[in-house]
Amino acid sequence: MNKVVYDSPVGRLTLVSDGTHLVVCAFDGSTPPSEANEAAPRDDAVLREAMRQLDDYFAEARRAFDLPLAARGTAFQRRVWQELRRIPFGETRSYGEVAERLGNPNAMRAVGAANGKNPIAIIVPCHRVIGANGALTGFGGGLERKAYLLELERKQRALFQQG
Repeated sequence: MNKVVYDSPVGRLTLVSDGTHLVVCAFDGSTPPSEANEAAPRDDAVLREAMRQLDDYFAEARRAFDLPLAARGTAFQRRVWQELRRIPFGETRSYGEVAERLGNPNAMRAVGAANGKNPIAIIVPCHRVIGANGALTGFGGGLERKAYLLELERKQRALFQQG
């Protein structure tokens, strides 16, 4: 496992690669997945590409990530994380909507728990999941970061739709 620390507009992110896939993108101050603790500070092609794509995202020049990902979790968690990647850029979904899309409308709490365990923040856009009433709710990186990411995407999406 290799890791780098990436300085972003929302603070430091720890990126971890297994050499072929990105396995972690964790906010500084959040509880990092165990892979982040096991990784050595080394650079590799996956980490360089992840940083390049994050640079583009924060520069408002990227709307989707194209990286090999290998998030570690239960089968249900991986299904939730895959569904998160289907939420369009600049849009949000409620926990209930995600549960419904997974075919289990009563799994809102389980979706919330899986969302909270997402090891690849931003790239797997857990920040796009909100409360049923539209309120920003729990986010491992903090609600201020969540609001920043959503506003960045809304602003860029509005510009794209105008142009």
